Amino acid sequence: MAMLHTINKSPFERRTLDAALRHAVKGSGILLIEDGVYAAFDGTIVADKVKAAMADHEIYVLGPDVSARGMSEEHVINGVKIVDYDGFVDLVTQYDKVQSWL
Repeated sequence: MAMLHTINKSPFERRTLDAALRHAVKGSGILLIEDGVYAAFDGTIVADKVKAAMADHEIYVLGPDVSARGMSEEHVINGVKIVDYDGFVDLVTQYDKVQSWL
């Protein structure tokens, strides 16, 4: 089984999303949490990068972190799976390893 990569930094401030996507093998999961959720919003300069990554990776976003930033789940890119805290725990147990990108 592949690895789950968690990204908690905004793609507009750091390059953690780029680094994770370069190192993630096909079939890995990408979970956007905290300020990393900004990468999940459609209409941004990173939206096309996330859409392209969905061909090789499951992309998830933590719904409560989307809400905490004043955004609606309606703004999330189609195909990005929205998970709650229980879903976060399920993902951690579903994948063999977790890599946190700081």
